[in-house]
Amino acid sequence: MEVLVTIVEFLAVLGVVVIVHEFGHFATAKAFGIKVNEFGFGFPPRLLGIRKGETVYTINALPLGGFVRLEGENDPTQPRSFASKSVGARVIVLVAGVVMNVLLGVVLLAGFFMFTVTENQGPTGITLQDRTPLEVRSVAPGSPADAAGLRAGDVLLEMDGRPLESLDDLVGGINANLGAEVEWVLEREGSRKAVRLVPREDPPQGIRGEWLAASPWEALKLGVQRTWMVPVALKDAVVDWVSADGEVPFAGPVGIAQGTGEWAREFGLIALVPLAAILSISLAILNILPIPALDGGRLVFVILEWLRRGKRIPPEKEGFVHIMGFLVLIIFIVAVSYNDIARIVEGGSLLR
Repeated sequence: MEVLVTIVEFLAVLGVVVIVHEFGHFATAKAFGIKVNEFGFGFPPRLLGIRKGETVYTINALPLGGFVRLEGENDPTQPRSFASKSVGARVIVLVAGVVMNVLLGVVLLAGFFMFTVTENQGPTGITLQDRTPLEVRSVAPGSPADAAGLRAGDVLLEMDGRPLESLDDLVGGINANLGAEVEWVLEREGSRKAVRLVPREDPPQGIRGEWLAASPWEALKLGVQRTWMVPVALKDAVVDWVSADGEVPFAGPVGIAQGTGEWAREFGLIALVPLAAILSISLAILNILPIPALDGGRLVFVILEWLRRGKRIPPEKEGFVHIMGFLVLIIFIVAVSYNDIARIVEGGSLLR
């Protein structure tokens, strides 16, 4: 039953992210008069198709993404074809999905920060507003923070000798030391004070985050800030992986599904909101890369056409490149999924 619930949660999160992305392509294509033959979730074989107007809306068997099939993607001779439109129009259609994913990430994160309120049930029992300085707003009675003598109004400065520059620094440090003693340096009424406490591994039931709801303007700023942090974190993970032979910083469908279930069980269904935001932003980053078969790869050919003063790459050559790129992408997904399955078999988790 748990596996079934995880699959449903994963498909719900992925469905929102994919549909928003493809809607960006769909809406801009329609706006430029391009015929949209199919709007599909997942990849063939087709499970279900409904025609409305000139477009068939489909649900397909492989839930690894989605697609919008446009008329004449490489053939400018066909009426209302994608290839017959100007370079500017094609660029807008190609980047629209990425833009929609970034906007979705900002909106989801802003909404999360604006409406999410915890009940002092985190590993340490404190609540803070998600902004700097990290001022303690309340302390739960009987919690580790309460036992250590923390009070409302304390400002957290350091954790085990490391400066706390954001809530992420604090939460990351807490989650890395569950059940182990940590030292916090705080400021109280102009004086610095060191306290020791042990973040509890099994806090009371409830969302395990430690923040208070932000105002709409603060929530929007936080949404933009956290959106920018995703590519930065991904870049750092890739650098660490290459330089230090660390863990593979990618997860395939299996790993993302596992993480979705873990987040929902650990933090409640509300945690699927920031997860969907992170997935949406990550999808935007992946799609804008110059990888054949993806938006960025197709964008390269449009830019090359512009640089060549309107001289197109032969459609058969471009089509071959995209097919090969798609095959390489599938092989990569299979390899990453194998790594995910191996980690799951060994009892690994995406949260630790």
